[in-house]
Amino acid sequence: MNHLHPYWRMAYIQANKSGPKWADPFAEIPNQADEKEVHLIYRGKTCYIVMNAFPYNAGHLLVTPYRAVPALADLSAEERAELVDLVVLGEKILSDALKPDGFNVGFNFGAAAGAGIPQHLHCHIVPRWEGDSNFMPVISDTRTLVESMDSMWERLKKFTPAHGTFAG
Repeated sequence: MNHLHPYWRMAYIQANKSGPKWADPFAEIPNQADEKEVHLIYRGKTCYIVMNAFPYNAGHLLVTPYRAVPALADLSAEERAELVDLVVLGEKILSDALKPDGFNVGFNFGAAAGAGIPQHLHCHIVPRWEGDSNFMPVISDTRTLVESMDSMWERLKKFTPAHGTFAG
């Protein structure tokens, strides 16, 4: 029998999911000086790109505004424009770094729709490869990732422009 060892999941399972960090981690991430520690990929003017701490697939990114809002209609025109521009940048970074065959891109609005942090919208960018789905998520509620979060962050950062320089 083979064994999978996703050690990183234990921190999530055992975490006290109350308090300011869990209330809205998206508000805290851009305040951290060590971008690698929080896996922050890119800082724009109104939005940023970060690796998903609990990814569906290797390289799973999130684009979120600095300001906590629950719906697209609550964003300013500038925030909406940059959010879409950073989705484009996220796809470019992933394409250059990982060469996926496609992407799943989208939002979950509200807790009933699966939003883990419904008060702070975020867009998922999930790289996909032909044949990357298997029985693990369905049968054993387990995802297999081929690279550590820190290693993936370093890989993606090699293809990321300097903060605030992406013009869409």
